[in-house]
Amino acid sequence: MKCLTIWQPWASLIMIGAKPIEWRSWYAPRSMHGQRIGIHAGTRKVAKIEVYQLITDCIHEGRQHLAGEPIDHPTGLDIPIALDFLSTLLTAPELAPLSCLLGTAVIGEPRLAADHGYPVDSDRLEEQNWGWPLSDVQPLAEPVWVKGRQGFWTLPDAADAARMFVEAA
Repeated sequence: MKCLTIWQPWASLIMIGAKPIEWRSWYAPRSMHGQRIGIHAGTRKVAKIEVYQLITDCIHEGRQHLAGEPIDHPTGLDIPIALDFLSTLLTAPELAPLSCLLGTAVIGEPRLAADHGYPVDSDRLEEQNWGWPLSDVQPLAEPVWVKGRQGFWTLPDAADAARMFVEAA
């Protein structure tokens, strides 16, 4: 199975249904459209300041939505689900495990951000070019440790995964 490594808390937000689109600077290969991929959480630790900023952004967006105002800096997240998770993440960092496979999702056909109908979730313009819709998200019962890579990579078999675990220890 092909996998994609995504930084936390974004990988967990995908798994709980709060992040329906993955934003990338590149177009996913056509061979991947409609395919189930593994969602892997990268090794980068989540800074509390990042979580606070996401919470602030979600609250701001929610207030604008409730007031019927145009949303000036949309997150692209399902606000109630994201807020619940992010608020809990502040005191329970284990909710965003690192360096492990969290589950799977099906990649839809990527579209340019402007054509997607969904706002982007990043302030890094160079990484907002393509929105990859993710559907049929299926979290694993427990995260599975595995070393990730950049771009699409193939999930190792059990023997390779065991060897990778020993090498990382």
